[in-house]
Amino acid sequence: MIQTAPPGFCLLTLEYARMGLLDLFKRKKKGQDEPAPDAAVLESPQPEAVDEAPPVVAEEAPAASAAPAADAQPGGRSRFRTALNRTRAFFTSAFSSDPGQLVDDGYYDDVMEALVLSDVGMELSDSLIERIRAEMRDRGLAYRRDVPAVAREVLTGILTDVREPVPLVPDRLNVIMLVGVNGSGKTTISAKLAHRLKQEGLKVILAAADTFRAAATEQLSVWAHRIGVDIVTGQQGADPAAVVFDATQAAAARNMDVLIVDTAGRLQTKHNLMQELSKVTRTIDKACEGAAVTRILVLDATVGQNAMSQAELFNEACELTGIAMNKLDGSAKGGTLFAVVDRLKIPVLYIGVGEQVGDLLDFDPLEFTGGLIPDSED
Repeated sequence: MIQTAPPGFCLLTLEYARMGLLDLFKRKKKGQDEPAPDAAVLESPQPEAVDEAPPVVAEEAPAASAAPAADAQPGGRSRFRTALNRTRAFFTSAFSSDPGQLVDDGYYDDVMEALVLSDVGMELSDSLIERIRAEMRDRGLAYRRDVPAVAREVLTGILTDVREPVPLVPDRLNVIMLVGVNGSGKTTISAKLAHRLKQEGLKVILAAADTFRAAATEQLSVWAHRIGVDIVTGQQGADPAAVVFDATQAAAARNMDVLIVDTAGRLQTKHNLMQELSKVTRTIDKACEGAAVTRILVLDATVGQNAMSQAELFNEACELTGIAMNKLDGSAKGGTLFAVVDRLKIPVLYIGVGEQVGDLLDFDPLEFTGGLIPDSED
């Protein structure tokens, strides 16, 4: 079942330049009216009006006009740091204690404790302390005030020593597949990302491939209606791969730039989950030969070290190419991101910091570590 947004708007000539996925995507498009939708695409009804939507859906899908992309607003980067306040509290007390004193084992123990409490993990925390000690020795540094800067460099190195993100490619369909456990925020991230890409002038279509939860399809349909993008849906319990195949055909017929696929995430059936995701991946590869495909794992920051097992599971099911960390503003466990990236060596692309459509920020490793570890004089 394919639902469309109201046609008829014009696309002006735009320069595409964005951090993360859009860093490498630069292209000009001549202004032209959007082509008329294929007749088959228009056969299905429009999504229900927002005020008629089920209450649970309306609560999770705020109006698209609430705010533009957060990191495009003045002060957007301060929002990034604000989202790290809870995790930052652990590091502030550890790194800023007695900055004028010499570094000793007790100080490193405090830093180690801060890392562990923020869910970096015991093994990686121990490794990080050893790296910080080595850097301090190699540079001839001996005071506590020198440690924060060294620690930021070491931690930033983990976040940047990763594979390059898959770039969006002009003049062909780009597919972005969102995976993750139920409740991680895949559906809202899908909508927020669609909104951002549309704001950049790209033509975006959504695929509601979580056919096992009726609420997921309803929620994504409401989002699509509000932000004005097309969506392909299926009946509850339908084969997710079949929905994705229909979406690829609709995307090709409409000459779309980006197809965003929202998938299911039922961890209690690991074998079936892996089979379903693998099937969806194969469907995309066959139906969109030559397409640039990004597979993003959406993690809930509040789950802490459980994020590691989730990441490993989904990486087995479909080779991941990126991470989006959601609900970072509501957790003191943001350190788990270091553990996941260190293990999988895949880049973090986005962080979610709220429920509004603009609450999806580009991930910046320097900004992230700078927001966690204060200067000793702060």
